[in-house]
Amino acid sequence: MSHRSHRREFLQTSTAMLAGAAMPYWFTSASSLALGRQSVNDRPVLGCIGTGDRWNAVGPNAMEFSDCVAVCDVDRQHLEKGRDRVKGIQSKKGNDAEIGMYEDYRKLLDRKDIQVVTIVTTDHWHSKIAIEAMQAGKDVYCEKPLTLTILEGKQIIKVLNETKRVFQVGTQQRSEMSANDGKVQNQFLKAVAIARSGRLGKINKVTCGINGAPTSGEIPVADIPAHLNWDMWLGQAPMTPYLQGASGNNKSYPESRTHYEFRWWYEYSGGKMTDWGAHHVDIGMWALGMDSSGPVSVEGTAEHPVPFENGMPTISNRYNVATKFDVTAKFANGADLLITSEGDNGVLIEGSEGRIFVNRSKLTGTPVDDLASNPLPESLLRELYKGKEPKGGRNAHMQNFFDCVKDRGLPVSDVYSHHRAMTTCHLANIAIRLGKKIEWDPKTEQIINDKDAAKWIGREQRKGYEINISV
Repeated sequence: MSHRSHRREFLQTSTAMLAGAAMPYWFTSASSLALGRQSVNDRPVLGCIGTGDRWNAVGPNAMEFSDCVAVCDVDRQHLEKGRDRVKGIQSKKGNDAEIGMYEDYRKLLDRKDIQVVTIVTTDHWHSKIAIEAMQAGKDVYCEKPLTLTILEGKQIIKVLNETKRVFQVGTQQRSEMSANDGKVQNQFLKAVAIARSGRLGKINKVTCGINGAPTSGEIPVADIPAHLNWDMWLGQAPMTPYLQGASGNNKSYPESRTHYEFRWWYEYSGGKMTDWGAHHVDIGMWALGMDSSGPVSVEGTAEHPVPFENGMPTISNRYNVATKFDVTAKFANGADLLITSEGDNGVLIEGSEGRIFVNRSKLTGTPVDDLASNPLPESLLRELYKGKEPKGGRNAHMQNFFDCVKDRGLPVSDVYSHHRAMTTCHLANIAIRLGKKIEWDPKTEQIINDKDAAKWIGREQRKGYEINISV
């Protein structure tokens, strides 16, 4: 389906089934929760699923446009900190309502009063929670990367089309990043507009520098913390002992399988390929005009910190995602998109008539300098921003989401384009894990000419945590 037909679907009105309200898993008293209360000034009612570190840059932003009534996390320490921060923010606005606390996200989704949810969990939980949130009639803001596999992206899109919910992915580079000196606003949007306007000529190559991943030592088995529901944290991933070691690459967290360090395990994430790749590959494909399509082949080389057999790590007590990599995705129009751990973090866009480089602190190149005398047309920026006026600033991405919740428009970081960017990232990981060239049909969204590789579009999910959506 085209972006235009997707937008028509979003603009149609629909009614979704809402589940019955439920008492929180943890609560102080039934009378203190004010279930079903109206939001202050009729603002949307918010529920926050996942309240760890990253949520601190998402939940408070959402509360600028909504009123939070419940938080959820499988780590009780994160849950209580989230509850306390919500109460602190909202009490300053005269809202002293108690906040429901849940360990099980399904109990939060059961609440009829909640209209919007933020999902800021580990990567391997994003898709299942997002699907069930849409089915429960909620609009969704979910952090990137949205998916763990290509199949999950297809499943999310099917449910999105069925439920007609508003869904923004947390790839904030599409909205609000600005240079450190504050002089460059929307530099990623401007970079894409320069490329899409033809000012670089024919785009030949885009290079996405996303840096490498850390390694770890052997991480010992440890007791599961009393405040953590380890079984539910694992979710669809295989059951495994809880591991925790000494401080490693991250001063805030010890080496482990959990919290921030989950990114370095293929069981829960895709390493830098889906971490920073979710940002920069998204911008690269947007610049190429391939954000509704995909590559025709992907191949590359990588270094992994542990031995692999048939694409799977053979050691289970050390980080296992690729530490170094160089991958090339080829598109039918002749352009190449390179994903590399080498060089500067950012996106280099090269065309027959010029080149530009963009990252979170700068936008450079002669075509950028030329904007002083030949600015980009505002109509192009609005078109790329899905028909809305790009505003830039610290919280523009969240504002875009809530604007779309109000008018049922398509957010700038929509699921359809994000799925295509993540497909390229997932194909890159399949290629480097199997050590082979992957041929891809972007129309049928299938790996071709390789039955063994084609199995990697999805993966086995632990019983009780499956996503049961046929596509």
